[in-house]
Amino acid sequence: MKKLLKHISPLAPDDSGACSVLYEMGGITVICDAGGCAGNVCGFDEPRWFLKRSALFSAGLRDMDAILGRDELLVKKLALITEQVDARFTAIVGTPVPAVIATDMKALERMSEKKTGLPCLAFRTDGTRLYDYGEEMAYYRLFERFAQDKLPVKKGKLGVLGVTPLNTGKTVSTAFREALLAQGWDEVVCFGMDSGLDEVVRAGECEKLLVVAPSGIKTAELLTQRFGTPYEAGYPSGSGLNMPSDDAVKATCGLRGSRVLILHQQFFANALREKYETLAGCKVDVASFFMMHDEYRREDDIHLTEEYELTDLAENGGYDIIVADEFFKRALGKFSGKLFPRPHFAVSGKIL
Repeated sequence: MKKLLKHISPLAPDDSGACSVLYEMGGITVICDAGGCAGNVCGFDEPRWFLKRSALFSAGLRDMDAILGRDELLVKKLALITEQVDARFTAIVGTPVPAVIATDMKALERMSEKKTGLPCLAFRTDGTRLYDYGEEMAYYRLFERFAQDKLPVKKGKLGVLGVTPLNTGKTVSTAFREALLAQGWDEVVCFGMDSGLDEVVRAGECEKLLVVAPSGIKTAELLTQRFGTPYEAGYPSGSGLNMPSDDAVKATCGLRGSRVLILHQQFFANALREKYETLAGCKVDVASFFMMHDEYRREDDIHLTEEYELTDLAENGGYDIIVADEFFKRALGKFSGKLFPRPHFAVSGKIL
């Protein structure tokens, strides 16, 4: 049976990813649901909910509202919110409910803009895809709609895409900014974390972009096309960034040449692989249930789609070491090597 999970819980879905990108942008976000999906976002997939305020609401659809598709009621509620909350834009995030009844999200977008007078972004997320799909969609729509043209480039300014709790396990951008400032940048902006819509508007000022998770690549390509801003994919090393120290990596591999499997989001896993290969002489493969771009993928890297594929890989892949979120332990079957935990918030909800 496809998508059957016997040992791990469901991974963070696309609606959570979209909400994560939007969380600090200064808009009003409405999750188009009856209350359950909003509870999952706020209770499990968004750790900033307990630290930073955000105008995030559930549409609170009743059974007949959902069945009959009463879009005008949702728009009316949204208009009432805009009278009480100062916001730059509104966003409507889809869930399984509007997906099942085929809600016209573009129509909702137009209706909302006409009623509220604010820009509206409606996302065709449906809760069946993973969080990075929702992040990619939210990043792209935000920058496509709000990034301003013809701004002078500020030498020494770096823009960072992909810094969300779901990708990094962080609720503030301090560790990223400190690590990148130490590399010689004068100003570092982590879009969507400790920064809002104003930084999106001024994205054209960046001398360069760093993409720390695959969900940011499509937007980086958009900004390169519009502004000529170069970008690179990578994940910085530094204190508090979930990256083990050099000594820890050497201690992990008792014998040089150990076979290692790293299971995480692709760009973090690639950066960690480089450490294991350089410092410990290991043969390292990367696997992920999440988005993997071919340009940053080696021949033996594995994109997983089913839980049983992970079990088979762990049991028969010949690996001495697996580096992964500890939550995956139950899906490793008869794997006899060592598991070294490396948290991934979208998997276990464990923050750093």
